[in-house]
Amino acid sequence: MKICRHYICLLLATAICLWGNSAYCQSSAQNEALLDKAYELVSSSPDEALKIGEYLLRNTQSDAQKTKFYLLMAESYWAKGDYNNSVINAFEAGKYSDNAGKDETIKILLFKAQLLKTLYLDNQAKKCLEEASRIIPNLKSKEDKGFFEAKILICNSGMYLDRQSYQKALEQLHKVGSKYKSILEKDSSLQQDFTIAKGKAYVGLAELDSASYYLKRAQQLPNKVANPNLLNAITILNELSLVYFQEKQHARAIDTLMQSMKMAKKLRNDALLKVIDRQLSINYLALNDKENHQLTDNEFLKLHSYVENTEQEAVNSAYNLISQEQEAEFQKAKNRHADYFYVAIGLFIFVLIAGFLLWLKGNIKKKRLKEIISYLEISTNNTVKLHPEKKETNKKIAIPVETEQIILAKLKRFENSVRYTNKEMSLAVLAGQFDTNTKYLSEIINKHYQDNFNTYINKLRINFIIEKLKGDPNYMHYKISYLAEKSGFSSHSSFATVFKSITGIAPGTFIELLKEETEAKKQEKINSHA
Repeated sequence: MKICRHYICLLLATAICLWGNSAYCQSSAQNEALLDKAYELVSSSPDEALKIGEYLLRNTQSDAQKTKFYLLMAESYWAKGDYNNSVINAFEAGKYSDNAGKDETIKILLFKAQLLKTLYLDNQAKKCLEEASRIIPNLKSKEDKGFFEAKILICNSGMYLDRQSYQKALEQLHKVGSKYKSILEKDSSLQQDFTIAKGKAYVGLAELDSASYYLKRAQQLPNKVANPNLLNAITILNELSLVYFQEKQHARAIDTLMQSMKMAKKLRNDALLKVIDRQLSINYLALNDKENHQLTDNEFLKLHSYVENTEQEAVNSAYNLISQEQEAEFQKAKNRHADYFYVAIGLFIFVLIAGFLLWLKGNIKKKRLKEIISYLEISTNNTVKLHPEKKETNKKIAIPVETEQIILAKLKRFENSVRYTNKEMSLAVLAGQFDTNTKYLSEIINKHYQDNFNTYINKLRINFIIEKLKGDPNYMHYKISYLAEKSGFSSHSSFATVFKSITGIAPGTFIELLKEETEAKKQEKINSHA
């Protein structure tokens, strides 16, 4: 009788285990089906995809599935132009990727690279691509290897396109076209990305016939999902509008941008709307439609300020998360090899000593003096600051001296270049180029130049144009709008306001005074020869 009861209990336990395993498999299959559905919505209805992603994350304990679901969330936020939340979810996906397989790890790295290069963190983006390249040879499928290798080349071309190195972008794309032709033919989505990139490169090179051909070809590529990829559709329309603009078909460019705007509004993507408003403003200006130009320009300026703030937030989040990743990797290495701890201590002491010596050296040097406009005999004490920031004396950021010196050296090189005349220059962009974060860069500019970032850049731009006016007489005959564009200002009015705030007089008055002095010097030379 006891044996019979024991046998029955064993059968019940086995049945419960089998039922539990079956339920888990069924739940996992349902989650994967929902994930596929969500990915169909990412580029057309990202808000709906986010709802599915949140539901999936609440209802899974699997690290492998969490990787996929967090990546879904990251791509959905990307489609909305919410780069900060996209960064957070992309790095969260990376935390679980060890249990998700090599292909998922590569997908995360490629997405991170795309996201980081959008935030001008090129070095970090390249590191992601390099890490992905190291993993690809370990994949079993030859087809998967080819697919990801092609993706990396297309991603590299995107980086070159964003930095206006169009010929280098084409070189990357030619490699894709020649080496991975069969891969492109099998994957319409990859083929569309490839064709769009080619179109963008030819737009940049002003080869308009080729640009139009590839962009229209990208439009016609078959879309196998029920919901269209609005991000790609918007990119194609925006690039076509640039073609029409260069062909002086401004009305056609405006119609194209209006189509693009409808899609961007559906995605609620402010970053894309900013670009569209900018292009609309330029086309309206070309048509001398002052009312619509002013309207779209105001929208652009409003969105530009908002998008810049969100991008700065995303850059800071990226740096913090990268630091956390590096710290986690270090902790793993420390656990594997106890000796690494002593190496780290030695390096730490070395950095402290080196930093202390650099601090002593830096403390001896005098602070950099502000440049004085000698022509006007204006002292720095009378300089008017634009949008002064409130200085928080009790909340200064502790920056390592070595880091501070490196950033100061980079600032010096930056000042000796003309990169500050780029209209797109911002605190986030410059921080990305310097491989630092916006807080460090802002604090150092404030400490050593006694200015906020905007005032610092504006002074460089005004000093640049003053030197041009003094050194090249032709500049005294150019329109103020040209001088504004040449020095990196977005409009005539902002240039005039900043110029007067820094020098104390309007640019027109300055030029008149300069002309008078030039004529006086000429007359003095004539009199001396007489």
